[in-house]
Amino acid sequence: MKLHEFQAKEIFKKWGIPTPEGAVAFSAGEARRVADQVAANRFVVKAQIHAGGRGKAGGVKIVSTPDEVEAAAGEIIGKHLVTH
Repeated sequence: MKLHEFQAKEIFKKWGIPTPEGAVAFSAGEARRVADQVAANRFVVKAQIHAGGRGKAGGVKIVSTPDEVEAAAGEIIGKHLVTH
């Protein structure tokens, strides 16, 4: 079975397993709106693909502000990731 991380988190929440806040965004603006609603001082912006190595391919960004979330999402969304 192949699940994206956001799908697995939905299952975890259903069964009462603690999961970090977050949401799927389809644009940089949506990612910014999500970040504005989450009380955090660090954010992780991730590409949702069925492949290992997405971090090494540039599909995972750790940032500190909603502005940086928007910029990172803008870099990742629509990017062709080449994984090992």
